[in-house]
Amino acid sequence: MPITGAPEVAFRRRSLLGAALAAPALPRFAIAQADSRPVVTIAVQKISNTNTLETLREQSNVGSRTWFSIAETLIEQDWWDDLTLRPALATAWRRIDERTLELTLREGVRFHDGHVMTAEDVAFSFGPERMGWGLTLDQARNLFGSVPGQSRGRTPPPEALAVARRTYPALERVEVIDSRTVRFVNRTPDLAMEGRISRNTGMILSRAAFEAAPSWLDWSRRPIGTGPFRVAEFRPDQSLVLEAFDDYWGGAPPVKRLRFLEVPEVASRINALLSGEADFACDMPPDQIDGIARSARHEVVGGPIMNHRLTVFDKTHPQLANPLVRRAFTHAIDREAIVAALWGGRAPVPRGLQFDFYGSMLHADWAVPRFDPNEAKRLLRQAGYKGDPIPYRLLAGYYTNQLPTAQVLVEGWRAVGLNVVIEMRENFPQVLSREGQRGVRDWSNSASFNDPVSSLTAQHGPDGQQWQIGEWRNEEFGRLSQVLEQGTDPAQRRTTFRRMLEIAEREDPAYTVLHQSVNLTAKRRDLRWRAGQSFVMDFRRRNWAG
Repeated sequence: MPITGAPEVAFRRRSLLGAALAAPALPRFAIAQADSRPVVTIAVQKISNTNTLETLREQSNVGSRTWFSIAETLIEQDWWDDLTLRPALATAWRRIDERTLELTLREGVRFHDGHVMTAEDVAFSFGPERMGWGLTLDQARNLFGSVPGQSRGRTPPPEALAVARRTYPALERVEVIDSRTVRFVNRTPDLAMEGRISRNTGMILSRAAFEAAPSWLDWSRRPIGTGPFRVAEFRPDQSLVLEAFDDYWGGAPPVKRLRFLEVPEVASRINALLSGEADFACDMPPDQIDGIARSARHEVVGGPIMNHRLTVFDKTHPQLANPLVRRAFTHAIDREAIVAALWGGRAPVPRGLQFDFYGSMLHADWAVPRFDPNEAKRLLRQAGYKGDPIPYRLLAGYYTNQLPTAQVLVEGWRAVGLNVVIEMRENFPQVLSREGQRGVRDWSNSASFNDPVSSLTAQHGPDGQQWQIGEWRNEEFGRLSQVLEQGTDPAQRRTTFRRMLEIAEREDPAYTVLHQSVNLTAKRRDLRWRAGQSFVMDFRRRNWAG
């Protein structure tokens, strides 16, 4: 469905911002009146794609900002320094064998409901109640029903189950050894178990609170975790208020309250910041940096993160079934021009769907397809393409610089003879819907830990989104995904990874990488807060100097 009524939507959002910021009627929280900690307001383009805060459901760039404020993982990726894995709710871990990892839990950690975290909560967080092990996706759909939250019991929606299967494809069980010791046991060997456990999907949550919730939807909008902030109020599509949790195991947070306000328009977010109505404004395009910098009170921070922007293909579309046509798309993209014109040279063009922190798994001699319009034209002639229209579903404004990027892409594709037609959509379900003909769409892909399975197989393999929605599949790629997931020989895994890149990026393109994502945040200069190498916003004491 096309987007309509944009002026009215913009007006409503601006009015909402003013009302939310001016209203003194927010609930009084249980904090001493002498509390001098600041209340921090963050203007974001969107809080959640799914109108929930449950990370199994909310796997998105926008939703990730709050992940480690509300709940935490056993092991954590250090997004703010060297990108290594470090202790979080687990203080130590050791390999028992290639299938088994034992973790020692941090002592004295409390949930927002007052319960002390135990190994039972860890087992629940990875168990069938939350992750739906034992249910097929069709069974989950039947149990969950058509009305959100009206499932029998607290069955999670099928989308959440799909994410669990994608993240932990071989997890067999979590054994409780004692109150502070757990063992993760896989059905197959897995050299990436530590990284998988660090994924945000593995947030440790209160079993008692889950069981007390009337429905899954109620739970998902007020999850009870161990983070430095607890959910005080969540108004989907409007605002999220997080209150300091002073019993936090890492010490009382330095901020009294976080207020996330949805302000979709970039200009409105900037105005809120410059007027003092907001302290942070997220998702800044580079062409706004100089204007913000003219204010002595403000600055823009951030840079490249562990996320790549992609163009994704649906090979079931009649014009995209021939891989030569998809290959033509990849050669008609001037990536360096996009980076120079829209990102001021700040966004690197990476070596395909790889990240430098892959270390020994990185193929440094790999590259994205070269910009070669003549090669693109040759491929189209060879394919017999006659200029039939190919839809490009676009959710404008979700990714920073999304519409300008789309315009550059379409012009480059048309220059070689590709008849690409932009179709505006209002949300991701509409983008992914089988209604009508899918063709090309925007996406991004994150590496949540330093192994290719975090990115390539998780999103494009048999358990990944492209296969699950019937957009792309390749049988050899599927077999190799299993080798990469379960292999224990580093040399074999590295060779396998390269072959998978050859298939998905050159022979039978599933996607093509545009550039590494850059995350820029405008903020008050006096607030000494560090931007990390992900979309996550960390307001814990170690990342905040006031």
